Amino acid sequence: MPILTLTSDIGQQDFLTGAVKGQLLQASDLFSLVDISHQISPFNYPQAAYVCRNAIKNFPAGTFHLILVNLFDEKPEHMLIAEHNGHYIGCGDNGLLTMILEEIPQKVVALNLEKSQTKNTLYCTTVFAKAFNDIANGKTLDEIGDPSVSIQVKNPLRPLLGTNWMEGQIIFIDNFENVIVNITREDFEEQRKGRSFKIVFKRDEVIEKICDTYADTQEGEKLALFNSADYLEIAINKGNAAGLFGLQGFSEKQNQAQHQYLNNRLFYQTVKVYFE
Repeated sequence: MPILTLTSDIGQQDFLTGAVKGQLLQASDLFSLVDISHQISPFNYPQAAYVCRNAIKNFPAGTFHLILVNLFDEKPEHMLIAEHNGHYIGCGDNGLLTMILEEIPQKVVALNLEKSQTKNTLYCTTVFAKAFNDIANGKTLDEIGDPSVSIQVKNPLRPLLGTNWMEGQIIFIDNFENVIVNITREDFEEQRKGRSFKIVFKRDEVIEKICDTYADTQEGEKLALFNSADYLEIAINKGNAAGLFGLQGFSEKQNQAQHQYLNNRLFYQTVKVYFE
């Protein structure tokens, strides 16, 4: 039975998440549904990309992934289905796909939406459900969609780099209020070049070593480690780093809307690493 994962920004406060699953099950009983998250912050592309990227890579080839995030940033005429490294990904044509994959998908087609239909989440779900069902029954992407589509491209949020420093943005705050920064272990070691370092955030908070586990520090102490996705994480052993330090997740939309406060807010959304 093929796996179909679900990720969305619609929350679970009302009927909509359940209704989406109902539409998928009506279209086909072939799939085993798996929730990734329905708590993606609205309009937060870096957070959505981080969650989806690191979930998708842990599923077997042949898995289908439905990503209902910011579908209506603009009035849509089509949705997208991509095939990449054996996975099938359905999402809006809003640039999120290339942020998740960190490259152009190997194959992508447009699923046209009927002009007479109201463009809402449930209608888009039925379009994806039919396409996924067709693929599971042996149809190719070229048979179910338009391969000539020119998709929107957004680049993944990368850390800023200098000769003796790098600056990352907080892209996710987990259930324990640990803070995840868009600096991977590979990014860190490539920029470090064997040098000593100090991690600085909120102007004056400093960490000078990378731990292997939370238990490497005393209870209540701050620490840095690379999490299970190999991203830099700032935490407090048995504490809440985001709440204690007032740290906030990076949001491109929020920063654009509050541009006049940007310089002050960046102290609470960024982490800087100095090398010497």
